[in-house]
Amino acid sequence: MAFIKLNRENFYHNLNQIALKTGSIDKIAIVLKDNAYGHGLELMAKMASDFGIKHAVVRDEHEADKIRSLFDVTLILGGKITPLDRSTYAINSLEEIANIPKGTRVELKVDTGMHRNGIEISQLLESLDLIDQYELKLVGIMSHYRSADILSSELFWQQKQFDRVKKILQDRVADIRIHSYNSAAILRSKSFDEDLVRVGVAAYGYSELDDSFDTIDLKPVLSLYAKRVSSRVLKRSQRVGYGGSFIAKEDMVVSTYNLGYGDGWCRGDHSRAYITSEGLPILGKVSMDLITLQSDRDIVCIMSNAQKAAKQFGTISYEMTTALSENIERTIA
Repeated sequence: MAFIKLNRENFYHNLNQIALKTGSIDKIAIVLKDNAYGHGLELMAKMASDFGIKHAVVRDEHEADKIRSLFDVTLILGGKITPLDRSTYAINSLEEIANIPKGTRVELKVDTGMHRNGIEISQLLESLDLIDQYELKLVGIMSHYRSADILSSELFWQQKQFDRVKKILQDRVADIRIHSYNSAAILRSKSFDEDLVRVGVAAYGYSELDDSFDTIDLKPVLSLYAKRVSSRVLKRSQRVGYGGSFIAKEDMVVSTYNLGYGDGWCRGDHSRAYITSEGLPILGKVSMDLITLQSDRDIVCIMSNAQKAAKQFGTISYEMTTALSENIERTIA
């Protein structure tokens, strides 16, 4: 099977860059949801913990149970609520409050304009009353920005909405953590005054900000490799793979490599061949477990920068990495 190398030095470089923005590594919450954006949940969690990160964010209890011992607090964004030690749980709607076990540490998500999850600002006081009524422990207030990566005033508009939330809370709650910043928000901000920033894609080496923004130097953490399965001489006019969509214009040595859409690699449009990070086009159609390249090397690097790879498929770096199968071997380099 293909394999993935994770660059520890690049990961730590990215975290250092974020720490310069926040003023302290203690304010960084590393987002590890969805297998750490496809990088490998437990490996990335251990590296983050070794660096000194004390806060993590995951998708559900299944992920939290694997890594929560490494962090002071792990925020669980969804799914069932047990609850787990050293974990907090996002409240995503008013209705779910009554079903959360008594004594659970919760963080209330407020919808400031994303219109995806979270209670309405108009429901804030009612939510606080219900949290008290059902004897939950409120430890945080959070929101999420919908357009922080876009050149517009929408980020500032949403921040004003979150300021309204904080003002309402002033006379009701104390000793809770406040956080709304994601990667894009912290990358484009000149100052930071909240308790945490939830850093996802930036920690893994990518900025999805509009090109007009100034940005910081980030380095990709993940590189994807494939191993040679077999080689052959393809004669002029012979065709490769399903449908024979690639036709050799001359005699050439080609090899199959052990990567395909069964491993989470995009099948894409064979008429516009994907070019690997080493400049090799994929010949013909991607199979479930195999691709063909004009090469006889034992190992080839398919992708060393997910953002550049994503542009070939008309998508974003998130999709390229999160799609990669958990079964692919991952090692730290």
